[in-house]
Amino acid sequence: MILESTAEVKATLKKGFDQILTPQALEFLEMLHHKFEPRRQELLKRRTKQQEKLHHGHTLDFLPETKEVRSSSWKVGSIPDDMQLRRVEITGPVDRKMVINALNSGADVFMADFEDATSPTWENVVQGQLNLRDAIRRDIDFTVQNGKTYRLREKVAVLNVRPRGWHLLEKHLLIGGQEIAASLFDFGLYFFHNAKELLSRKSGPYFYLPKLESHLEARLWNDVFVAAQEALHLPIGTIKATVLIETITAAFEMDEILYELREHIVGLNAGRWDYIFSAIKKFRKRTDVLFPDRTDITMQVPFMKAYTSLLVKTCHKRGAHAMGGMAAFIPNRHDPGVNENAFKKVRADKAHEAQAGFDGTWVAHPDLVPVARDEFDKVLGDKPHQKEVLCEHVQVQAEELTNFAIHGGKITEAGLRLNIHVGIMYIGSWLCGTGAAAIHNLMEDAATAEISRAQVWQWLHQPHTTTADGQEITEARVLQLIQEETNHIKEEIGLAKFKNCHFERASQLFSELVLSTCFVDFLTLPAYKYID
Repeated sequence: MILESTAEVKATLKKGFDQILTPQALEFLEMLHHKFEPRRQELLKRRTKQQEKLHHGHTLDFLPETKEVRSSSWKVGSIPDDMQLRRVEITGPVDRKMVINALNSGADVFMADFEDATSPTWENVVQGQLNLRDAIRRDIDFTVQNGKTYRLREKVAVLNVRPRGWHLLEKHLLIGGQEIAASLFDFGLYFFHNAKELLSRKSGPYFYLPKLESHLEARLWNDVFVAAQEALHLPIGTIKATVLIETITAAFEMDEILYELREHIVGLNAGRWDYIFSAIKKFRKRTDVLFPDRTDITMQVPFMKAYTSLLVKTCHKRGAHAMGGMAAFIPNRHDPGVNENAFKKVRADKAHEAQAGFDGTWVAHPDLVPVARDEFDKVLGDKPHQKEVLCEHVQVQAEELTNFAIHGGKITEAGLRLNIHVGIMYIGSWLCGTGAAAIHNLMEDAATAEISRAQVWQWLHQPHTTTADGQEITEARVLQLIQEETNHIKEEIGLAKFKNCHFERASQLFSELVLSTCFVDFLTLPAYKYID
């Protein structure tokens, strides 16, 4: 019990914010902070130590100390009825219009994202909590300037929430003078205000957990769940979570992650874009590992195919859902030719996932919901999932997960320019308060922007890296291309938006990120100081 509160909100409380940041909710957050902040810090230090080992030639492998967990027979706990059918899930930020449209999209699940798809301004994160609270109680609408009003339909998607990762802080709430972990802030407020209401509506507090790097980080989440349920006098196992396997280190600990969260977990998701970023980041200094253009890193390259095959097998062996990756295409209402080609690629991608044994998949736009559903319907029929597909023939070895050979992959001038363009465009959007940005018919979020800047960093800092035309990638060349792409962006979006959304700062920040000899773990860490 906390005798005297030390919680301090360092931001303006706009209309309605006091309904979320109540004394009782702050006391709940304070309890979570005091109980778990020391372990969070220890685990972040562990990440740093592991990265240093990789820099010095250490290879990733399955953990010998958890061999019994992998070899023994056990299953995850019960899965609620409304989380059995997850054929198509839509993801997006927590702004009011998006929440309504996503819940109405026809998808089975909506993952409301406080992480990669949301720029964590104070207004975005607290208003997002208000939006979700109102949506759960079906007391939400939104009217645009032309008078059109958006409201919830009778049947809506099942709500899941993704809090921010363990590495992030919420600078606007101090506990004893210390910034609270953003994970605990997002999770704690949503759970505190909505868990009992969701249960009364025959659903529950469901979460997606991002960027875990080990089973010890899953254990921390499990202990947070237990403490939260005990504080609200709810049965252990009320909370249900899906873990995104979006770091290459976590791919070696999928059984262990499921085991640590076995009372609470319902599945794993193949977070493909963050996973690619993680692979580049972890092996960025290894001279034997050089990744080609991001467009060449498909789901069919060896390390991606091995990881998704292992994920399906592991999930189904333990009775959990295996969820496929994101289709990031955004339909272009002015160019049917672009749409036809893109829909063809999405159908092929989702058909492959369904045939590989996945139980469902992700899309970023409502127009893709029926496209993805059609491909899974062909394979699953009237079954809610295909967990009976055990993939016993799949035998993934450790070296397959780190087989980064990509036949035919190249580093090109176009790929270098694309990475610079997307990186600056996304950072500018993020600084302007938008965390999911439609850029050239793709929904770019923090994960795809991270791939872009990590690739430029690796190409620049690996000795004598050249593009396919034989030109070396030097600091001078990168700076020239950054300036050229910055000018292209200015022409593309107009001078007013360029200035108002801080694209000059975005360009400068991108330059600093790729030129620095010290690789910043996440671009959102230095960018966070520029938003309110």
